[in-house]
Amino acid sequence: MSSSRCYHHFLKFHAICRPLRNFNSSSSYYSIHAKPNLKPNKTTPTPLPGKPTLSERDVYVYNCNNEIVKLGRLGRVKEARNLFDKMSRRDAVSYASMITVYLKNHDLPNAETLFRVMPERNIVAESAMIDGYMKSGCIDEARRVFNCMEERNVYSWTSLISGYFNCGEIEEGLRLFHRMPEKNVVTWTTVALGYAHNGMVAQARKVFDLMPERNTVSWTAMIKAYIQSDQFDEAFKLFNEMPQRNLYSWNIIISGCLSANRVGQAIKLFNSMPQRNAVSWTAMVTGLAHNKMIRLAREYFDQMPKKEIAAWNAMISSYIDEGFMVEANELFISMPERNSVTWNIMIDGYAKNGPEGEAMNHLILMLRSNFRPSGCGTTISSVLISCKGMLELMQAHALLLSLGFEHNTLVTNVLVTMYSRSGDVHCARLAFENLVAKDTVSWKSMILAYSNHGYGQHALQVFARMIRSGAKPDEIAFVGVLSACSHAGLVNKGQRLFESMNCVYGLEPKAEHYSCLIDILGRAGQVDEATKVLSKMPHCELDGAVLGTLLGACRLHGDVRLASCIGEKLLEMEPTSSGNYVLLANVYASNGMWNKFAQLRKMMKERNVRKAPGFSQIEVNGKNHVFLAGDRSHSEMDDIYRLLQESFFPL
Repeated sequence: MSSSRCYHHFLKFHAICRPLRNFNSSSSYYSIHAKPNLKPNKTTPTPLPGKPTLSERDVYVYNCNNEIVKLGRLGRVKEARNLFDKMSRRDAVSYASMITVYLKNHDLPNAETLFRVMPERNIVAESAMIDGYMKSGCIDEARRVFNCMEERNVYSWTSLISGYFNCGEIEEGLRLFHRMPEKNVVTWTTVALGYAHNGMVAQARKVFDLMPERNTVSWTAMIKAYIQSDQFDEAFKLFNEMPQRNLYSWNIIISGCLSANRVGQAIKLFNSMPQRNAVSWTAMVTGLAHNKMIRLAREYFDQMPKKEIAAWNAMISSYIDEGFMVEANELFISMPERNSVTWNIMIDGYAKNGPEGEAMNHLILMLRSNFRPSGCGTTISSVLISCKGMLELMQAHALLLSLGFEHNTLVTNVLVTMYSRSGDVHCARLAFENLVAKDTVSWKSMILAYSNHGYGQHALQVFARMIRSGAKPDEIAFVGVLSACSHAGLVNKGQRLFESMNCVYGLEPKAEHYSCLIDILGRAGQVDEATKVLSKMPHCELDGAVLGTLLGACRLHGDVRLASCIGEKLLEMEPTSSGNYVLLANVYASNGMWNKFAQLRKMMKERNVRKAPGFSQIEVNGKNHVFLAGDRSHSEMDDIYRLLQESFFPL
C-alpha cells in the first residue's frame, strides 16, 4: 500500500475513532457554580460547651477545605482547584490544603506557584513545600523555605533531614538532626531509614539501638532494612524480639521471605499469624506467583475471604507470565470490578502471547469501559508491537492519535519500528519527524529503518542529525549506520565511522560491528582487507556471523581457496547451522567443484543437519497467512491448490 493511501486511511480511521477521546470521561465528582453551597454536615466540628459557636462563614470555609482534600485524594486536582478558586472566602488552611493536593498528585510547579501568592504563610504549607521540594530533588529550594520559616515543627525538620539522606548528603542530614531542638520517634526512625537507604545498615542499627523510645514502625523499618540488604537472619531475629507486632510487621516479614524464595518460611509465618488482612493474602498470592508456584498461589487465592483487586491482578499476571491466556481470561471475566492495571495487564498479555488481534480488541473494550491505557505509553506500545499487518497497524495508529499519544516518545519509537517492519519507510519517517522530543532510541529506530531498506544515504543523514542534536550514538546506532555504508558502497566512510566508535565515543566494537565492516570491504571486492580485519579483531568477538559474512564475500568474488578455509572454521564453530553448509555448498557449486559439493551434502546427512524450509507470507483482509515449503496445514489449502491448478494449468 502506498504511503499516501496509508495516511489517507489514517484520516478515515481517525474520524471513526474520534469518539474514543471521551471514553475516559465520566460524571464529574463535584460540580460547582458561582458560589459553593456547602452546608454543615456530620463532619462539621461541633463547638465545645462554653466555647463560641462557629459562624456560618467558618463552617463554609471548613467544609470547602475538607472537600478540597477529598478531591485531592481521588486525584480530582482540577475540580479541587475549581472549588478553591470559587471560594468566596479562604483561610490559611485553604491554601495549605490546595498546596498539599498538588504535591500529593506530583504537581510541584502549581504547588510552588500557589505557595508564592499565599497572602500569609503558615507552618503546614511551608512544611509541605519542604517535603515536596525534597522528594523532587530540589534541595536548595527546600532549604530556602526552611531557613525563612518563622517557626518550625518536628515535621519540617524531619522532612528536610529525610530529603538530605535520600539525596545522599548524609553529613548534612546528621548535622540538622543534631541541631533539632526536639526529636521524636519519627525523627529517629527517619535517620535510621536514611542510613539504610544509603546501604549503611550497620549504622542504621546503631541509630535504632540509641533510640530513646521505639514503636512498631521503628521495629518494622529496621526489619525491612535487613530484608532489603539480604540479611534475613538478622531480620528474623529482630522480628522475634519485637515486643508488639502489627499486621504491617507480619506482612513485611512474609513478603521478604517470598521475595527471597523462602516459601516454606513464608507459609509457616502466614499460618501462625494471629489475624490476617487483604494485604496478607495478596502478599502470599503475589509472592507464590512470583516464585512460579501458580497452583499453590491459586489455592491461596481461592481461600481469600475477600479478594482485593490487587490479588486478582497478581493472579492474572502470573498466568500470563506462564503463557496461560485461557486461565487468565477466565479470571478476568469473573472479576467483580477491574481497574486500569487489570486492563493493561491483559492487553500486554495478549500482545505477548496472542491470539492475534486480541490486544487491539481489549484496548477498545478498555476504552469503552471508561479506562485509559497507562500514560507512559507502555500499553499502546504493546498493542503496536502485536500488530501483524498494515491494516491493524493503521488502526492502532488511529487509536493512539485519538488518545493523544502522537507526541509520546516511547509510542512513536515503536511506531517507527513497526512501519519499518511493514515495509513502509515513508510512514516511519512521517511519524519520526512529527516527534518533538526525540531520544537516542528515536534516532536509532529511524537509522535502522532506512538502513534495513537500503536507503544508505538517508540513514547517514539521520545519523549526522543525531550527532548535531547532542544525542550520543550507542552500539545499535553504529550497527545501523555501518550497515547503511555497506548498502551504499561507502567504504572510506564506513571505515572512519568504525574507527570513531572507540576513538570518539569510547565504544568497544562488538562482533556485529566487525561483521558490518567486513561486509563493507567484502562487497567492494577488498577481500584481503576484510581478512586483515578478521585477523586483528579480539578472539572473544569472533562468531559465526562474522565468518559467515566473510564467506559470503568470498563467494561473491570467487575466492574458493579462502572460502574453503573459512568454511571449515565455520562448520567447526557451528556444526548444526544449515545456513553455513548451504553457503559453502553454493561456493563449490558455482565453481564446478562437485566432489566437494557432494562431500558437504553427505556431511549434512551424517550430522542430521537439514536446511530450514523456505516460507512465503501474504496479507489478506488484514490477516497474515504464512506458507512453509510443502506445508498443507492451512485450513483452505484444498481451495488454494485448486485455484493454482486452474490458473497455471487450465484445461
